[in-house]
Amino acid sequence: MPAAQHPSSVDLADRLKVLARSCDVVVRRTLSPSLIEVVLHGDGVALAGVPGNDVMVQVDNGEGTLVRRRYSVHGVDPGADTLSLWISTTHDGPARRFAQALAPGDVLDVVGPRGKIPLDDPADWHLFVGDVSALGVFYRMAHSIKVPGRAIFIVELDDPADALTANFDDGLGVTAIFVDRNGRANDDPAGLLNGLAAFALPQGEGHAYLFGEFHVVRTMRSALLDRGLDSATISLKAFYRVGRANGANGEPEKEP
Repeated sequence: MPAAQHPSSVDLADRLKVLARSCDVVVRRTLSPSLIEVVLHGDGVALAGVPGNDVMVQVDNGEGTLVRRRYSVHGVDPGADTLSLWISTTHDGPARRFAQALAPGDVLDVVGPRGKIPLDDPADWHLFVGDVSALGVFYRMAHSIKVPGRAIFIVELDDPADALTANFDDGLGVTAIFVDRNGRANDDPAGLLNGLAAFALPQGEGHAYLFGEFHVVRTMRSALLDRGLDSATISLKAFYRVGRANGANGEPEKEP
């Protein structure tokens, strides 16, 4: 594991006006065939930020070089001062190997909170579209919706056992559509397009959050524009890009 509080992390946090912390791994467990949960202790509440935020973790890229990977926060326990991450293992890379190798007692170099897509509180309904890599952050955001709001999930899964559920407040309307990837490539939007086509958007003002593969989230944005949503009510975040490793900052390249 990388040394705690690497100087570059402290410098980065200073520039971004966020925190750099050493966090102990409290728990590492397999949730499903495609998801690993990691629970971190050490200023967890402050690092987690608001629902929709992520943290940057320093990992070894497997070639002896330290890079950063960004993980959306799934949950926060203020009493224990911990935050939890749901990390996808559906495609090979530093993030997958990092999560699989973690063990309680490891110390991680963490910078956060990061991210510019919070929940749109005034919206009447919230549509969460993406693959299993986004399930954890989708649930955290949905838990912050005020009753009698509505949360709609259209999520593509690599394995039926990845269909993890969550408990929400009484009075919150919840609709979940889980789509079987059925062997399609991670950058094939066909499954999510079919899931969206099968659903009638509710009345009222809504907001869509598209998280997942680079090309897929852009295709889904176009589909929602065609369905009548305004661009200001669609937020998208690419977690990864098929065929290209994420950059040293943990994000996929944005060039065509």
